[in-house]
Amino acid sequence: LKDLVLLLSQLERILDRFKYETAEELGLLDKVKEKGWENMTTYECGKIGGNMVRKLIREAETSLFTNSAGEED
Repeated sequence: LKDLVLLLSQLERILDRFKYETAEELGLLDKVKEKGWENMTTYECGKIGGNMVRKLIREAETSLFTNSAGEED
């Protein structure tokens, strides 16, 4: 249980950093720092979350393609 709590804590920090990186790429980081997440519009949060999902999907597809390209039938 202790290991699981540690793992979840690490994952939370990784996702939080990913969220801030995505906000920065979209030009929203200054607004997040000024107003806080709770004062961001639904549209802005959706834009950040949507871009995070797109990046994760792209990474998963790249990983699948790379892994399957090395396999022989």
